[in-house]
Amino acid sequence: MTIQAGAHTKDMDQPVKKREIFGWAMYDFANSAYTTVVITIVYSAFFVNYLVPEGAVWQDSYWSIAIVISTVLAMLLAPITGILCDFSGRKKIFLGITTLLCALFTAMLGLVNPGQIWLGIFIVVISNTAWMLGEVFCASFLTDIANQQNMGKISGIGWGVGYVGALISLIIALKIVITADPDTETSAFISQNQLAMVFTGLFFLLAALPTFLLVKERSKPQPGFETIHFPTLLKASIKRLAHTWTIVHQLPILFQFFLVFLLYMAGIEIIVKFFGIYVEAELKFTTAEKTNIFLALQISALFGAVAFGYLESAIGPKKTIFLSLVWWIVGTLAIYFLRPVTEFLGISITSYFTAVALMTGAGLGATQSASRAIVGLLSPKKYSAELFGFWGFFAKGATILGSLSYSLVADTMGRESGLLVIVGFFALGAITILLVPLEKGLKMAREE
Repeated sequence: MTIQAGAHTKDMDQPVKKREIFGWAMYDFANSAYTTVVITIVYSAFFVNYLVPEGAVWQDSYWSIAIVISTVLAMLLAPITGILCDFSGRKKIFLGITTLLCALFTAMLGLVNPGQIWLGIFIVVISNTAWMLGEVFCASFLTDIANQQNMGKISGIGWGVGYVGALISLIIALKIVITADPDTETSAFISQNQLAMVFTGLFFLLAALPTFLLVKERSKPQPGFETIHFPTLLKASIKRLAHTWTIVHQLPILFQFFLVFLLYMAGIEIIVKFFGIYVEAELKFTTAEKTNIFLALQISALFGAVAFGYLESAIGPKKTIFLSLVWWIVGTLAIYFLRPVTEFLGISITSYFTAVALMTGAGLGATQSASRAIVGLLSPKKYSAELFGFWGFFAKGATILGSLSYSLVADTMGRESGLLVIVGFFALGAITILLVPLEKGLKMAREE
């Protein structure tokens, strides 16, 4: 049985030049500004502490609502839009649409004032949904510009370059744009946080330009879909989606990996979505302390992503993911026992937490980069956008699973107890990733 439809390739013998790989990696550079400044570090903490009224019981849960709604939308849209890309053969157009949407609505966060919780939620939902879909479209280019030998390395380079973008945007946001003391200059601090959102949207848009200028569109429309006609494309995509079971049947190892990916990615999503909130609300770090820790974390993640990318080329993505998850378990437990350990050692919480963040951060890009590489390795090229759409579907499912699990535990039992939820997801992922027969899956992908 063969899978019907899918985008064919133009001239796959065209050599992939270094500038094209650079252009592709620059999208990771660009979109990291959004997830770092808006979702992980700056706006998430600003939302919980300044948009939500003081004394509100469900502070973390309001942020979870924005994350969960946007994630559900992305889950529903990712597989369909992936199929749209394969039918139309125009990945760059769909990537451009999501990039513009994300950049525009990120800038619009600058209009949200304290107390306007639902307006903030609405804008975050649109921008985050667009960001997540754009991530899927960008990832689908990986099968066009990489082969089985260098896919892990190129994916790691992209993630590493992404952390450079995160670092630069974070330095500008926290060192240049946001300079007011939140306690003594509250009004100025709020205005500067709003201005930082305008900057982040503009940064994303400008930094993504090399991707559209340098990366070639190597796929072509399926016969009958040479002209973009959205109603026809949408109808064909929904019809194709109804035959998903055919793809599951033909590529079972890939979908087995997706289920494992769902587990450990839930732990990563908790860290990404709630790290800024935890540091500011639970540990009560000053703005300067928080800034230094976040910058150190980005540098650590940058070197970790590149180093693990080369390690992946040597030992394979499955072992790389397993090692990175063990790394994460140790780091998360170190944070869980933060207070007794610092009291025993007689060191400050800030110094200890910074050291743990430097160590643990090295595994952040490694886990995600290796996961993206596995999807690329297990996906036939002509179905890359569709299958990366399913990758996006499970990644968004992990966001919902992680966000709801953590926020419920954090709001009812305390944020420290929520750390054990992260450890549980990582432990399940580390155990089950060893059960995925990756070599068999590679063989099946080659046959398809």
